[in-house]
Amino acid sequence: MHAKPLRAAVVQVLSDSDCAANIARTADLVDAAAASGARLIVLPEKWNWWGTASATASGAEALDGPSLTAARGWARDLGVVIVAGSVLEAVGDGSRAFNTSVLISADGNDLAVYRKIHLFDVTVDGHEYRESAATNAGDRAVTGDALGLRLGMSVCYDLRFPELYRAHAAAGATVLSVPANFTPATGEAHWELLLRARAVENQCFVLAAGQQGIHATGEGAWGHSMIVDPWGRVLAEVPEGEGFAAADLDLGMQSAIRASLPALAHRRL
Repeated sequence: MHAKPLRAAVVQVLSDSDCAANIARTADLVDAAAASGARLIVLPEKWNWWGTASATASGAEALDGPSLTAARGWARDLGVVIVAGSVLEAVGDGSRAFNTSVLISADGNDLAVYRKIHLFDVTVDGHEYRESAATNAGDRAVTGDALGLRLGMSVCYDLRFPELYRAHAAAGATVLSVPANFTPATGEAHWELLLRARAVENQCFVLAAGQQGIHATGEGAWGHSMIVDPWGRVLAEVPEGEGFAAADLDLGMQSAIRASLPALAHRRL
């Protein structure tokens, strides 16, 4: 049991195909979040690179590539735990990739690696998305332990599949990470609604870090990165632009909610 709340932060950026510039801007925001007292920092989906599916090969890299190497260095130098959003993890010759999220310890080591299970193959607001055209799906739920927490990992479209988060809760998760790049149409309608639902039904804190703005590809990103508590309250939010939001995770309050309203213990299926 933590004697005091644990401060966490979510980072919001708008990435493009200039990986080095994306890394530099994200580094500044991670520094600022750590300076605010955050010990757990979540980055957005594909924070290091954004491009079309046909350009996946130019954005994919190995897990020991420059983007995650940089994130490990930030974690080690600042003494913080980082959920490195997601990056395109190169598969084979790099023409295909996994959409991969990595939990990094404060000493710069990988604690857990999750590959996005649910791929975004939809048509929204007249725009067709086919993530599977160049990205492979992961095949297992992943949790990782850090700072006395068990964190359930996910990426973006996963948010629409409550069974994934229930599996995390059943595995003992108290915090859920949701790096994302929600579209403006789906974000306005469903982003906050789904985040709050996942928090309430699993009695978990939800740390959701999104991209925001209009990518160079013309695709929009909803943003509204936020931290939600197990009662469904939005504790902090970045409504627009690049930045970060931080909040204290009151783990004692979470324990009290789970004790007084033991819905997880009452499950029958």
